[in-house]
Amino acid sequence: MMRKLVFFVGGAGAGKTTLAKTLARKREVAVIDMDTVLRPAAVALMTQAGLDPSDRDSDSYKALCRDLGYRLTMDAALENIANEVDMFVVGPFTKETEASDWIEQELSAIGASVSDVDVRVVFVQLRDDRLHHERIKQRGLELDQYKLDNWTAFSRALVKRELKWPIASSSVLYFDNSETLTAEKLTALEQFVFGEGAS
Repeated sequence: MMRKLVFFVGGAGAGKTTLAKTLARKREVAVIDMDTVLRPAAVALMTQAGLDPSDRDSDSYKALCRDLGYRLTMDAALENIANEVDMFVVGPFTKETEASDWIEQELSAIGASVSDVDVRVVFVQLRDDRLHHERIKQRGLELDQYKLDNWTAFSRALVKRELKWPIASSSVLYFDNSETLTAEKLTALEQFVFGEGAS
């Protein structure tokens, strides 16, 4: 059976981490969330630079921390894939999903490719920007304050994206997470990730 590398991507507040963890608990799959992996390094780097350590969206943050976050996340994910462990990876992956050669370059680091790793992408979406704003505000995280203070600019990143990677369209799912996650929706997601016979 092919190793599974499943990306849960989408904008802030869409619920991608909750969704990934819910399915991971059911199927006993490891999850790597970029926010968790990067947080200690981001706090240290931003503090050292005399910047707000809770900022996760400014140009200064992106210049100092963004690429590092993806590198740390993917190194950990790829190490597990190389060890035959299925992985769920959570993060925005905005630039990465737009680069057609990105996933093949990443997998080549462990001598793999999309022909021997089952790569799937779940775009977790909400019905509109207002719902993103409501959920971000409700969760009350200090790390979200920059987003709320700069909502007009930030919300531009919430548009629907098209995946540019060389994988089949059947390996890409646009998941509307606007309503409560029901057992039926979770089963449909499980079948997408693991196949029709998933249980």
